[in-house]
Amino acid sequence: MESLSFENRIDIQQINDAINKIKQEIGQVVVGQEKSVELMLAAILSNGHILLEGVPGVAKTLTAKLISKTIDVGFSRIQFTPDLMPSDVMGTNIYNPKTTQFEFRKGPIFSNIILIDEINRAPAKTQAALFEVMEERTITVDGIKHELEAPFMVIATQNPVEHEGTYQLPEAQLDRFAFKIVIDYPTQEQEVEILNRHQLNVNLHQMINQVKKVIDAPALNELRKLVSKITVEHKLLQFIAAIVNQTRNHSGLILGASPRASVAILNSSKALASLRGRDFVTPEDIIEVTIPALRHRISLSAEKEMDGTTTDDIVEAIIKNTEIPR
Repeated sequence: MESLSFENRIDIQQINDAINKIKQEIGQVVVGQEKSVELMLAAILSNGHILLEGVPGVAKTLTAKLISKTIDVGFSRIQFTPDLMPSDVMGTNIYNPKTTQFEFRKGPIFSNIILIDEINRAPAKTQAALFEVMEERTITVDGIKHELEAPFMVIATQNPVEHEGTYQLPEAQLDRFAFKIVIDYPTQEQEVEILNRHQLNVNLHQMINQVKKVIDAPALNELRKLVSKITVEHKLLQFIAAIVNQTRNHSGLILGASPRASVAILNSSKALASLRGRDFVTPEDIIEVTIPALRHRISLSAEKEMDGTTTDDIVEAIIKNTEIPR
């Protein structure tokens, strides 16, 4: 019997080449976190924002900085604090006595990749200021709309919400993040490698400075266009819709996922397929991105919170109860 083979209908090789180079650059500095890095790259290729959660010291900020260093675009870092005002992020109109006119002074949000450190330490007023820019890539100040240059994405870090001095992010803002990626502690073997590097007096800052830029803005936009062309069969669209619809009718949830969640699963599963060298999506791609795409978009009932159930548990159960198309 003749063996079966398939030929990609679009050129995936340039995506693989760019992503492998980015992974190689990051791997020179960060120990482990391969899964988290892959999800972050999938979000970047699908034009999505990323929320990283983990306890202090697990390299959330470092990983985000390294990814930004591999892409030759504008980069801005904002440290969120309880006294941060919306104008500190967006910018404000300043009166110029020479011209007797108000001039808009852009804030740090006017860049391409924005790293927001400890996003859940700022109050609700500052959080709400991000709604428009994260969804529409525009900012309105005093009735004047300002367009942001593409590409634009937010990579935000946060400590677990039970930590002192943190605020719960509004549901409307959480829904604007394609993924919530949980950064875990390293394994024992990975921690030994971290200690070994320190024992050998490896200069971390020097290693970070040696990370090379791999792609620029036009190249990234071209990769995103290729990803958008990846094939998704109709039965897989039904699979995504079935999973998301169950979150809206689940007895253990008081808030289900929005249609924006369905789109995030669709787009990120395309990106993940391209990272795996395919120009078509499989059910496994969808399953792999569903938990990070939904965990922050659904809310548990009081009973489920009390018995220790997590949103991940609910999503896993929903996936198991949904027939996988073949």
